[in-house]
Parts: sequence; structure tokens; C-alpha cells
Amino acid sequence: MRYIIPAAVFAVLVGFFWIGLSKDPSEVPSPFIGKPAPAFQLTELKDPEKLVSQADLRGRPTVLNVWATWCVGCRQEHEALMQLASMDIVPIYGLNYRDNREQALQWLARLGDPYVATGYDPDGAAGLDWGVYGAPETFLIDPQGTVVYKHLGPMTLRIWRDEFMPRISSMAGDQG
Repeated sequence: MRYIIPAAVFAVLVGFFWIGLSKDPSEVPSPFIGKPAPAFQLTELKDPEKLVSQADLRGRPTVLNVWATWCVGCRQEHEALMQLASMDIVPIYGLNYRDNREQALQWLARLGDPYVATGYDPDGAAGLDWGVYGAPETFLIDPQGTVVYKHLGPMTLRIWRDEFMPRISSMAGDQG
């Protein structure tokens, strides 16, 4: 009996560790999956007289990419985003998160601009409403404005092909 309780506790701990190690740390569940995209209204990065809002993300499958110039992963994914934008499969909107407007504009001028429009979120309030943990994060929104997928970390063409394209293809019939 003296060894049974410690052995049982050890077995339970091993089970928890086994389950924890089998999970992908880049997959952080979003409470917004299957729910309407959070409401936001931000000035457009390039033209502060214009607004970008959740209404822009409706009517067709749309991608919202959260990025910043201080984000190493955002630099890593930028070329993939440029390639995806050139394919013109779905519009890609940006959410410039906790950044400096001038630095963000210089970044896009230097590296290219894959975004249809970019909302400027200098204090991170809109990002907080979206449940953003950091940048980069990329959301897929269906034509009704519902968040259907969230990718945490840099976008790659493989992730696009394996995770985004099947979901986008399944929405083709939803557009009527």
C-alpha cells in the first residue's frame, strides 16, 4: 500500500505530461471560432481619413493578418503574404498592432503591401478584442463575417495550402 499511492500519482502525472507533449504549442484555441468577428473601427494606416471595420470583412471569405514592424515572425511571413496577395484568392486585410504609423508605412513601402487595407491599432485595443496573444496571427473569416480559423505564428505557403485553402474551398458554395 505504501507504494501504490505514489505509483498512482506518478501514473497520473505521466498521463498529463503525455497529453501535454502531444499538443501543438502553436495552436491556441480562439474563443471566436464559429462566432461573429469582433466589432472594430480603426483608421486606415495609409489614410487616417478612411476607416477599416469588421463590415469590410463580410460578403466573401476574407483574411485578417495581425502584424507589426517590431515582430520578427511578421518579417518572416511577409514574402508569403505578398505571394498570396498576388494570387488574389481572397482579400487580405491587415491589423497593424501596437506599432508606430511611420515605421509601418516605411515597412510596407520597402517590403511591399499585401493588404487591401490595414487598420491602425496603436494601443492594441482592437487586437485585445480579437483575443490577440501577439503577432503574427491570421484569421479566416467566412462571407457571413464568422471567424472560422485562426493561425498563430508566421504564415507559410504550406500552412496556407493545408489549413486555409480547404476551408476557403468549402466556402465556395456559401457565396451563392
